[in-house]
Amino acid sequence: MTTHPLPPRTARKRALALSAAALAAALTLSACGGARTAEGATGTASASGGASCVDTSGDTVKIGFLNSLSGTMAISEQTVRDSLDLAAEEINEAGGVLGKQLEIVAEDGASEPTVFAEKAEKLISSDCVAAVFGGWTSSSRKAMLPVFESKNSLLFYPVQYEGLEASPNIFYTGATTNQQIIPGMDYLAEQGKKKVFLVGSDYVFPRTANKIINAYAEANGIEIVGEEYAPLGHTDFATIVNKLKASGADAVFNTLNGDSNVAFFKEYKNVGLTADAVPVVSVSIAEEEVGGIGVDNIVGQLTAWNYYQTVESPTNETFVAAFKEKYGEDRPTSDPMEAAYTSLYLWKGMVEKAESFEVADIQEAADGVTFDAPEGTVTVNGDNHHIAKTAYIGKIDADGLIYPVWESDGPIEPDPFLEGYDWAEGLS
Repeated sequence: MTTHPLPPRTARKRALALSAAALAAALTLSACGGARTAEGATGTASASGGASCVDTSGDTVKIGFLNSLSGTMAISEQTVRDSLDLAAEEINEAGGVLGKQLEIVAEDGASEPTVFAEKAEKLISSDCVAAVFGGWTSSSRKAMLPVFESKNSLLFYPVQYEGLEASPNIFYTGATTNQQIIPGMDYLAEQGKKKVFLVGSDYVFPRTANKIINAYAEANGIEIVGEEYAPLGHTDFATIVNKLKASGADAVFNTLNGDSNVAFFKEYKNVGLTADAVPVVSVSIAEEEVGGIGVDNIVGQLTAWNYYQTVESPTNETFVAAFKEKYGEDRPTSDPMEAAYTSLYLWKGMVEKAESFEVADIQEAADGVTFDAPEGTVTVNGDNHHIAKTAYIGKIDADGLIYPVWESDGPIEPDPFLEGYDWAEGLS
């Protein structure tokens, strides 16, 4: 299914209704329980004309957590699950959502997009959850998107991604392109870097991100001196790193995901490359991954995110203390898990503003919902379902933490289709 920018607020309710009607005519899949609708269910109309099986008749409401706890992405996604558990625990201790305790149904996406789609279907149709929180790779999100649209359910996706997408059934609480990738390139340009090498995992996010980076580079006098991809989970980077070393690059933009980063940075160090001479800006390495890669292999390198454990604010201090109390002093906090933590609170805010668990009511109430998040105050854009976020460039220190060396002038409004950039015309 092709996604597109959401319509202006004035036309949005009509557009959503038409979208549901079109899907009802086109799809033959049964919706969320069909005839087995529970007594006391919300009654939300599904895309195929049935009723939602979400049960709000009792003292609890089910929500789904869907993260990779096995496979190549487990190194990154376990921490997201942990932060979701923390948020759910805090919300339940504070009285729940509309007076109902959250009942968690958890599934393992196993680092496979097809498994994410199958588990999303199960959570919506069999477990009857009110919303699902999770996913990491864009491949997993793309696989789940038609499931959530056809079932008219909600996914809260917590990870930075390549943009060029919006769906009425997804809320994107990680950064979109103009909140992470473009600030990363802006920083390299400000540092006088003119020759950039691109390395990434071979799937949707890195290839789309690099298409955007190539357009940015052409418009800003930067030469892309190499562009290489490796399969997810790939561990032999000798050929790619030798190409990097021979390219004359004065910087690297890294969109590798998962445990491939361990092998890449070890090889980078082995051939004598250094953060001072050829810095690497990474967009999928956070505090949790630094330990797995080895601090000695990555100290001094750069990252582009919207949150670090070292962000100074009372809200973040409280969040970090709560996370460490639950999981141990040696466990750092990071951007994706903070965005996941924030996503659960944003859903709570939308539900309470709507005074309803129904999808259409939440969609209508979403615009302007705010949360005093550890990263700073975030606000939901009701038209494109992204949130305003502050951008940070950070440097990895010998203590394994990442410290901001640059930040944007306040929260950046989400622009997933890069409509505000002349050089991006035609990319979407």
